[in-house]
Amino acid sequence: MALAEDKKNIINEIKSTSSIDDLEKIRLHYLGKKGLIPEALKGLGSLSIDEKKSKGQELNITKKLIEETVKEQKIIIENKEIENKLISETIDVTLPPNISQQGKIHPISQTIFSIIEIFGNLNYVVETGPDIETDFNNFTALNIPEHHPAREMQDTFYIDGEDNNVLRTHTSPVQVRTMLNKQPPIKIIVPGRTYRSDSDATHAPMFHQVEGLVVDENSTMVDLKSTLVTFLEEFFEVKNLQYRFRPSYFPFTEPSAEMDVAYTKVNNKIKIGEGDNWLEILGCGMVNPIVLENCNIDSKKYQGFAFGMGIERLSMLKYGISDLRSFFDPNYRWLEHYGFSILDSQTRSGL
Repeated sequence: MALAEDKKNIINEIKSTSSIDDLEKIRLHYLGKKGLIPEALKGLGSLSIDEKKSKGQELNITKKLIEETVKEQKIIIENKEIENKLISETIDVTLPPNISQQGKIHPISQTIFSIIEIFGNLNYVVETGPDIETDFNNFTALNIPEHHPAREMQDTFYIDGEDNNVLRTHTSPVQVRTMLNKQPPIKIIVPGRTYRSDSDATHAPMFHQVEGLVVDENSTMVDLKSTLVTFLEEFFEVKNLQYRFRPSYFPFTEPSAEMDVAYTKVNNKIKIGEGDNWLEILGCGMVNPIVLENCNIDSKKYQGFAFGMGIERLSMLKYGISDLRSFFDPNYRWLEHYGFSILDSQTRSGL
């Protein structure tokens, strides 16, 4: 083929190409190291000076034309591929979902859905708040003394700045915010992220808690116990839960208690509800009058109770997950095994 004289056929060949792979083959055929253009340029050495100049100029024009045409055709092919992809992947939002192609809901999210559902049936309202909190809301209002160990740098993430803000170490600041902005009766749960400087198989620097608060004129420790027993029986799907309350100490409740549940181990898996072994499940108590006064609530007229539990811990116990760190690993196979379909959540939440 006389390359310089057959530019039209070469251009037509390039423009008729419909794939990037075929286009690359054509480019290499003409412009590659052993392509027709480089080979023709090598053959100019045997020509006279005038022929060399004339033929060389013509070959360079042809080479530049091929390069520009290939570049233009590549853009055309890529645009067509994008258009075809947009057409083929268009989603009709009016059609029912294809459940087989849906991802999985994380066990943490599933646990939060279950908690909200159970407490919602007990007439609790969900409250939320910011992850970055003031020292007053996170510590002082909750009767945590200035030199309490929980304030130390090894436990708390402090935010640089003059305000002495912190990443909240519990969701209790939302209880403080609620009491400062609402008058009793108050009946809330607060699920959310919390942060502490700790990390191993059973602890993480970022984790989830749910706390509950009731403030009214008549709540007692009996109401607290019945609420927690009802929740745990519903959550773990057991009847006649074996439990016990042990005296404890928290600055924000008085009296304070920790709740244990009985369990057995079957095939290296924990079964909650009965057995000879005991497992701590949560902390609770009657709201300390000092906390009520710090939040501008008359402690002589009102009283209440509060409780808190780790959502990861509840998830691990219910779903048989042994390592807390796996909750935060980007492992799709793990999520495929432990995750839940959207229908599970819709069924549980009554959607």
